[in-house]
Amino acid sequence: MIDARRLRTLRAVADHRTVTAAAAALYLTPSAVSQQLAALEQETGHHLLARDGRGVRLTAAGEILLGHADAVLAQLERAEADLAAYSAGVAGEVTVAAFATGIALVVAPAITALAEGAPGVRIKVLDAEGDASLPMLLDGLADIAVAVEYRGAPRADDQRLTRVPLYAEPFEAVLPLGHPLAAAQGPVAVADLAAEPWIGPYPGNPCHDVVLLACEYAGFQPRLVHSSDDFSAVVALASAGAGVALVPRSALRGVDLSRVAVRRVDSELATRKVFAAVRSGAERHPLIRPVLAALTTAAQGISAG
Repeated sequence: MIDARRLRTLRAVADHRTVTAAAAALYLTPSAVSQQLAALEQETGHHLLARDGRGVRLTAAGEILLGHADAVLAQLERAEADLAAYSAGVAGEVTVAAFATGIALVVAPAITALAEGAPGVRIKVLDAEGDASLPMLLDGLADIAVAVEYRGAPRADDQRLTRVPLYAEPFEAVLPLGHPLAAAQGPVAVADLAAEPWIGPYPGNPCHDVVLLACEYAGFQPRLVHSSDDFSAVVALASAGAGVALVPRSALRGVDLSRVAVRRVDSELATRKVFAAVRSGAERHPLIRPVLAALTTAAQGISAG
């Protein structure tokens, strides 16, 4: 009989590539993780891991078992959700990991709605970049992730996750007032900014990926001269004439735009797609279900606006 706890350990090692990192994610010692993996190999009768430099990789047998592990763990989440639904009353805490503008746009309004519609549900918010919330969810540090699409993100058909689309928002071109296109009529062509110095987020930030993708589709690699993950700083640099930028529309709220020109762009790729995710099966949990509903309702308000 295969122990499901050891399957969770195998998944953590597959995600983190080292026993030490997996142990930290599981709040175990490396020795305990190694013992669980050894026991799992004994249970299955197969070598599941092989050395790969300073880390480890799954063997062919390990990859086969991992696919089954994801299905088993998702079914266990569903079982826990059904048992929780059977229990009388709905009261407890749900941890939501989300990036800053996602907190402002959907998480905070959801908290307000839940205070009236489901007062027994308490929300704990963790501020996390758009590419950090999904690993936190998969490691069990959060119950819900509000995340954005980015290169390297788990695929939409990843069996470990259930996704709920929330909203999509365009990026705007932020230009110095003296820029030739600052007073342009209609959308600005991304290709027309090819020769400019650029201001943008650091690599790893999902918005960096969106900027690169829009520019690559327009036929060029942006010359990123200045880097900041703080969009108010990005706007300040543009106002000083340091370069041009593409910024998500919602990130411009509350920012001083008096010394820049904000223009629509002609690229459908310059869009931030935001979704909520839970571990597969957990969407049925009586605490998580109303939070997902409240996030979806808040997002509908953004689309309507």
